[in-house]
This record gives sequence, structure tokens and C-alpha cells, in this order.
Amino acid sequence: MQVKAIRPRGYCKGVVRAIEMAKQARGEKQPVVILGMIVHNQYIVDALKQMGIETIDHPGKTRLELLDEIQEGTVIITAHGAGDQVFEKARAKGLNVIDASCLDVIKTHELIKEKLSKGYEILYIGKKGHPEAEGAVSIDAERIHLIGSKEDLKTLDPGADYVITNQTTMSLYDVQDLCEYAKEILPSVTIEKETCTATKVRQEAIKNMDADIDVVFIVGDPHSNNTQKLASIARENREVYMIESLEDLDISVLKGKKKAAVSSGASTPAYLTDQVISFLEQFDETDPDTYTKPQVDLTKIVDL
Repeated sequence: MQVKAIRPRGYCKGVVRAIEMAKQARGEKQPVVILGMIVHNQYIVDALKQMGIETIDHPGKTRLELLDEIQEGTVIITAHGAGDQVFEKARAKGLNVIDASCLDVIKTHELIKEKLSKGYEILYIGKKGHPEAEGAVSIDAERIHLIGSKEDLKTLDPGADYVITNQTTMSLYDVQDLCEYAKEILPSVTIEKETCTATKVRQEAIKNMDADIDVVFIVGDPHSNNTQKLASIARENREVYMIESLEDLDISVLKGKKKAAVSSGASTPAYLTDQVISFLEQFDETDPDTYTKPQVDLTKIVDL
């Protein structure tokens, strides 16, 4: 089968940094616990667990609430970042804190604090319930407004001065659309886009993929917002399947297909994406011997 391996793929710099810090934490005060998924990929969570690094993550619970379950040792703040209250609470409990926040997320937090100090209110384009959005909005829940749609913009006071910024993993096309609409209905808006470069270039590559591709596989965890956005962009004019790994690939969808494209989220291990690419390249619909899929080796997941 002909395969277009879309570049870039593999870990972004923020994910590499977070995983490396987690691996190094094995020598820190025990036990070592990650506050939420260090990045949104269950394979990484499972691989770190094999190395003795636990993860606490319960849907619907904030980082502050998750901290109640950690009484001693070392806590790792995930790549998504966290609000100041989380750091303060962790240190008040006597925990050793390792901050694995993505540097792009830290930059956005600094921007928000600077603009708040100058009297602006913040319009933060993000996904409700996402830990990155949670951390950003918690800086000042009264003056930071989480924006997920045009309807959210319609509820705002048109007399205030606003700065728009965004979750780093949002679709750059969705962000652009919301920014343009905000300028139409709000008299005073300053735009500070914060979509990270890794997210931006992946989305642009998907948008501009070859015209003759008839099926697309996006490799990544369903919790990963940047992975979901890649799939959403690809679905505009392609048949698209989101898979966590080769294990999830349904061979029946390959029947009659000539050319497949493969991309991945910024938190997807390159090993998993490469495994999908290798399988598709050797796949021959007329030869059942090419249907056998190799197993995933967890020991290779956090190789950097």
C-alpha cells in the first residue's frame, strides 16, 4: 500500500521535556506521583507506571482536588501547567514539586498576568475541562473568560478592554475564526495568539496533504486535544480514523484503498506512529499474510 507519512510527527519539545523530567524524578523523594496525565497519551502513562512513576487522574476532578490524594513524596505538574494555587497547596503539604509545564504554557500564563496587571480582561479560547484551560483560567476566574464558541463572546460586556489568547493546542483555524468574530462585536480587543509552533505546523501539513490520499490515520490518544483537532481538519475532505496505536487499526477500512496518509498528535510516541506506517507500507489486500499486526512494546514508548 502506498503511504504518505506526514511530517512533522513525534513528540514536540514540551512533551520531550516533561517525559525526561518524569524519568529523572525516579531519584527524587519517594513516592513519585504525576498530577494528572503528564501528557495526553495513555501509553506514556502506562510506560511510566512500569518505571515506578504513578499517575493520579480522575475525570471531572481539578488539579487542586487531585492533590488531596497525595500525602507525601514528589508531585509532578504535567505539561499542561497549573494555577498558582496548585503549587502553593502542594508546597504547603510538604511535597517536593517538579514543574514539567510546557514552556509555551508558562509563556501564556505570563502574558495573561501581564495583561491583567494593565487592567485588561482576558478572553481565553480553550476547551472546557481541559487541564491547560483550567490552569490558565484559575489565574483570575473573575477576569478571565473561557471562550469555546461565538455564543460565549455574545455574553460579554462590550464596554471592557479585552485581550484574546488561547490554549496552545487549539485549532489555529478555529482560533482565527473566533478572533475575527470578537473584533466584529467588541470595540476594544487586542489579539495575542498562542497556538504553539508544533501544533500549528502539524495542522498546516494536514490541511495541505496530497490530493490523491483516500484514507487518513491520526495516531494519538482521544484525550489529546491537538490530536482531535488534526482529525477534525482532515475530516473536511477525507475519510479519517483516529487510532491510539496499530492495535486499533481495523483492516476492513483498508479494502479498496490505494493511498493512506498517517499523522500524529504532538504527544504521540514516534514508535507508535512508525509502527502504523510500517504496517501499512507492507499491507497488500490480496495477501492475508500481510494482515498480521505486531504487538506494542511498552518499553519503547518513552524512548527519546
